[in-house]
Amino acid sequence: MTSMDKNDTMNFLASSRERRLLRRRLSSGDLATMSSKVPQSPCGCPVLAFQRMISGKYKIRILWDLKDGPLRYGEIRSGLLRGAGGSAEIAPRVLSRELKALAGFGLIDRKDFGLVPPKVEYRLTRTGQSFIPVITAIRSWGMRHLRAG
Repeated sequence: MTSMDKNDTMNFLASSRERRLLRRRLSSGDLATMSSKVPQSPCGCPVLAFQRMISGKYKIRILWDLKDGPLRYGEIRSGLLRGAGGSAEIAPRVLSRELKALAGFGLIDRKDFGLVPPKVEYRLTRTGQSFIPVITAIRSWGMRHLRAG
């Protein structure tokens, strides 16, 4: 067994830091390709992978609100509250997490204008736009078969 001296420890820490930075970049989508952004199902089932991609209370509603064009963070938040029907107000942290997840899957784009105070817009990507007919079908099915109670 070999011992590590101070220089070996510093090299190990540097490579550890580099690995952490690389993991952050990959998770934020900086270096990831579209195929690696889509969640993989252990059985290779596209339905299960799709379910993981859109799981959550707000993702489908966010995509639906973005169908008519780009919106800012506050407009998305207001839209979620408008259709809430007595549900609790969405926490900013939860909305940010949902928006980051949707951007990570390639369904929305985030455009930062670099201004103070911050101005950020979200819009559907082509992949996100291709999902709108699916949401429309879900909405139609719900209107036909589900009753508000």
